[in-house]
Amino acid sequence: MSPIAKTFKSLFLIELLRGLSLTGRYFFKRKFTLRYPEEKTPLSPRFRGLHALRRYPNGEERCIACKLCEVVCPALAITIESAPREDGTRRTTRYDIDLTKCIFCGFCEESCPVDSIVETHIFEYHGENRGDLYMTKDKLLAIGDKYEKEIAERREMDAPYR
Repeated sequence: MSPIAKTFKSLFLIELLRGLSLTGRYFFKRKFTLRYPEEKTPLSPRFRGLHALRRYPNGEERCIACKLCEVVCPALAITIESAPREDGTRRTTRYDIDLTKCIFCGFCEESCPVDSIVETHIFEYHGENRGDLYMTKDKLLAIGDKYEKEIAERREMDAPYR
């Protein structure tokens, strides 16, 4: 760029005027405002939110303690301990997910052979303390029991894509 053009641009503040014109263009356009608690945006079907553990219709836990979700978790957020039952099958005694570590990648859900762990569409949760975001087996089962109908409907819609 020639010295004359540089001087012209700096003397007449061309960059500043270009920036102000862009601001002025959007200043008079209609704004997109969402009043959040009353209005909600549509969620993508691929959205991954809060985790839940599911049960079979007879009330038995689905998790067979294969520990595939623990192994596949890149953030090492899942901890599983298991014990054998009287009938020789394995069941979990401890199933914990630390949501402060979790990156919501969905690998745990994909690796589960019995659709035990799922990620729901729940995104409205918080924790005031670090321990509030540490999901134990009881908390995960409670979430699964509360939202089982919604989870089952979503799983049916996604069935052709699995």
